[in-house]
Amino acid sequence: MAEDNGTRARQDVPDGMAHKARVLRFLLRYRRAGLFSGLQLPNEEGADDEQGQPERFAQDLEALGPTFIKLGQMLSTRPDLVPAPFASALERMQEDVAPLPFEQIREVVERELGVSISQAFGSFEEAPLGCASLAQVHRATLRDGRPVAVKVQKPRVAQQLRADLDLLESLAVAADRLTDVGGSVRFADWLAEFRRTVMAELDYVAEAENLDRFGEHLAHYPELTVPAPVWDYTRPRLLVMALVDGVQVGQVSGLRRTEESMAPLASALVRAYLDQTFVHGEIHADPHPGNLRVTPDGKLAVFDLGMVANVPPRQRDRLMKLLFAAVDGRGEQVADELMALSIRLPDFDEARFTREVAQLVSRYAAHPASMAEGGVVLELVRISAVTGLRTPPELSLLGKTLLNLDAVRMQLSPELDTRALVEDHLQHVMRARLRKSLSSPNLAAELMELQTLVRDGPRKLTDILSLLADNRLQVRMTGLEESHLMENLQKIANRISASAIAAALILASSLLMGVESGPRLWGYPALALVLFVMAVLLGLTLVASALLGDRRAPVREERPPR
Repeated sequence: MAEDNGTRARQDVPDGMAHKARVLRFLLRYRRAGLFSGLQLPNEEGADDEQGQPERFAQDLEALGPTFIKLGQMLSTRPDLVPAPFASALERMQEDVAPLPFEQIREVVERELGVSISQAFGSFEEAPLGCASLAQVHRATLRDGRPVAVKVQKPRVAQQLRADLDLLESLAVAADRLTDVGGSVRFADWLAEFRRTVMAELDYVAEAENLDRFGEHLAHYPELTVPAPVWDYTRPRLLVMALVDGVQVGQVSGLRRTEESMAPLASALVRAYLDQTFVHGEIHADPHPGNLRVTPDGKLAVFDLGMVANVPPRQRDRLMKLLFAAVDGRGEQVADELMALSIRLPDFDEARFTREVAQLVSRYAAHPASMAEGGVVLELVRISAVTGLRTPPELSLLGKTLLNLDAVRMQLSPELDTRALVEDHLQHVMRARLRKSLSSPNLAAELMELQTLVRDGPRKLTDILSLLADNRLQVRMTGLEESHLMENLQKIANRISASAIAAALILASSLLMGVESGPRLWGYPALALVLFVMAVLLGLTLVASALLGDRRAPVREERPPR
């Protein structure tokens, strides 16, 4: 067993070249399984044997190490990139990681704190409470006797993540440049977003800030609790927080469910996360049942806040309108809001998109018990992808969050009507936002804008009318001389001039054909032949330039208005 643990620990940071070879073999093996469809490489023996094996795909991805475990978790939220069976397998992917020897953990803790463990803590248990690919958690007590949980980042994991992400980035850039699917999906953009999320998860100071901020936001919900960080002990690779005992939501006993209703916990969790997304603009990307525990005093504790995505205010408004229209059964408005959020690709089929979205929302309205809200959102992402619409990553994260919340709701209180709860709370959020927009500070700011317009408007209008009356109004366009328009106009002018010269040479050679005097070549006037050859060469040059140099201008992607 000790040998197995040591082997697993060494595999956390594999050799560079051998690891790259394993990654490339993995991509080759699954290139025809509906994934990585932009990386169509020559067929190799045994490449097709893995098709239709999502579970094996998840296992092979997990075996590549922590970066690819996180990649699998993110891919499970992207139905536009992976087929549904693979996404389901990735959702079930578990980080079955053996713990590191305690000496390695001790070394990290003492390096981060600058003192020995015995000086910093009253006690520190060597056996971990939990172990994942990036970190493991130990129970300890501070010098004053307070019980805490200590999250320790594994050695060298950050270096391995950066190396893996660099390798994936080079492959993504090549796929975007050389393949049609890469040009539409933009693997490099998605991978850049994934890099930001994963690297932020390695910063435990940022996670401690998330704990503080979520604790403040969720203070309005007494049913929920977030462990507070101990700032004096928190470092970039070390997070110390209050120890919260409890059982995972899936392990609550039947007797306790009978004696104590779990519906208030599930309801508070859904409402709190809707607030986090649409009021505070933050999406906790990983609220799955394993990160939630029911405490002995009947509260629901929220853990693992490393993966938090921020949503800009305008995008937040559109996401809320989209979700509210979906739960209200208004399919056409869902399609309109989704188009306003997304980027239209050159092959976007708007009629098909609108029809399929309307049908999806209608099915959801008719059979709400059989479709979860998160599943509807992820299906919207899939429909967008197949019809030529690139959705923002926040929409996929929202769908994944809602899907996880529904899983928690099923384990805590299956009878809870999530759809009615979401619709009612979104109405509450909209009313709160309306009241906020009518608050004294907002009204004062609008009045100041109106005052500026009333004060400066007449003077600016008078200036414009004066310039018009004096015929001095000018419109200046900057950058035209460096634009493609000027370049193309110059090409047109050059070709017209060359064509005129070729025509003049042909006309001159034909007239010279009737001259009897002067040198002759093959029985024809030499000057006439020279002029004719020059005209032919010039004409062929023009034709070759048009065929080889001219290309149709690429159709631009239509981005949503800012």
